[in-house]
Amino acid sequence: MSKDYQICTRCVMDTSAKDIIFDEEGVCNYCTEFLNECSYILFKDSKERRKELDELVGKVKAMGQGKRYDCIIGLSGGVDSSWALVQAMQAGLRPLGVHMDNGWDSELAQNNIANLVHGLGVDLHTHVIDWDEYRKLMQAFFDADVIDIELLYDNAMLAVNYRQAAKYGLKFILSGSNSATEGMRIPCQWNWFKYDKRNIKALGKSFGGIQINTFPAIGTLNFIYYEFVRKIKWTPFPDYLEYNKFEALHILERDFGYKPYPYKHYESVFTRFYQGYILPQKFQVDKRRVHLSTLVVSHQMSREDALRSLEEIPYPTIQEQEEDIRYFLKKMGWTREELNDYLKRPEKSHGVYHSEKPFCDIVFKILSGVRTILRAGMRHFVKSI
Repeated sequence: MSKDYQICTRCVMDTSAKDIIFDEEGVCNYCTEFLNECSYILFKDSKERRKELDELVGKVKAMGQGKRYDCIIGLSGGVDSSWALVQAMQAGLRPLGVHMDNGWDSELAQNNIANLVHGLGVDLHTHVIDWDEYRKLMQAFFDADVIDIELLYDNAMLAVNYRQAAKYGLKFILSGSNSATEGMRIPCQWNWFKYDKRNIKALGKSFGGIQINTFPAIGTLNFIYYEFVRKIKWTPFPDYLEYNKFEALHILERDFGYKPYPYKHYESVFTRFYQGYILPQKFQVDKRRVHLSTLVVSHQMSREDALRSLEEIPYPTIQEQEEDIRYFLKKMGWTREELNDYLKRPEKSHGVYHSEKPFCDIVFKILSGVRTILRAGMRHFVKSI
C-alpha cells in the first residue's frame, strides 16, 4: 500500500479516486460535495416531501389522462427500481414497466421482476438485445481496454426507456435513481459519459468493423430531442419518498418474495463480474466504496459496517466468483489465458477514440447559460410588476 494512501474520516472513499481532496480533518471532497448538493433531498421535512410527492403524482396523472399508461418505470430487478414501482402503484399511478435484457440477467433478477409485475398487475415491456451484435460490441470494448464496458448497457437502457415514453406519448420516466443510495458522484476516471453514441460506434468500428444495426443507442442530440422537444423528464422517484434501502428491502421480501443481492447492481451477472472482478483486477477500482460511502453519509449504514464490508472480496464467496468466471468465459467464447492477457494490458481512455463528450460539454454549457439568463430575466420581470 502506498505511503500516500489516505481514507476519508467520514465516509470510506480513498485515494483510489485520483481527484480526491481531504480537508484539515481528513474529510474528503466527495462526501462534502454530496452533502452540499443532496442534503436538501436527504433530510427534507416529511411534510414538505409529501407535498412535493403529491404535486408530482398530480402532474403525472394529469398529463397521462386518456392514455394507456401515465408513466414509464425502468426495471432492472434491483431494490431501487423495484421500490419505485411499488410506490408508484401505491400512489395510484398507471406505469408501464420497461426492462432491457442484454443477455446477462441473473435468474434471481428475472424472478424478482416477474414476482413484482404479477403481484402488482403491471404491464411489462422487455426489450431483448440482439445477443450476437451485443457480444461483438462488448468484445470491441474489451479489445479497446477502456474502463466503462457498462456504457453499452446504460446507454441502451436509457434509449429503450425514452423510446417507450415517446411511443405512448408520456412525459415522465420515474426511475429508481436516487440520492440516498447513489447520490455521491462516481470518480470521473471510473466510468464514461453515458450518452456517448459516437464512442460506442467508434469502438465497434475500430475493433471488429462492427456496423450497428439493432443496438438502441442514444446520443446527445437524441437526449436533447427527448428532453426539450418531446419534454420527457427522467425523474428520480425515490427522492420524493422517505427512502431507506433496508426498510424497502424488508417490505419487498415480505410482500413480493423478493430475493436480495449482495451488492448494488449485482442483479446482472455481467455487472456483478465487472464490478466484482474486472474493475478491481484490471483497473484497481472498487465501486463499493462510492456506494457504501453514500449509505454512510445518508445515515443508512455505519462507517464501521462499511469498512468491514470492504475487508471482504466483492463476491459472496470465492466459489461464486469462480462460477462467474467460468460463465463469462463460456458466454464470451474466451479462454482463461485470454482473460489473463486482458487483465494484464494497460488501460486506455475512452477519449482516445471518437467521442461526443466535448460536443456535449459545449451544448450543456450553452443550455446552462440560457437557463441563467432566463432566470435573471424572470427575476427582473417579477421585480418590475
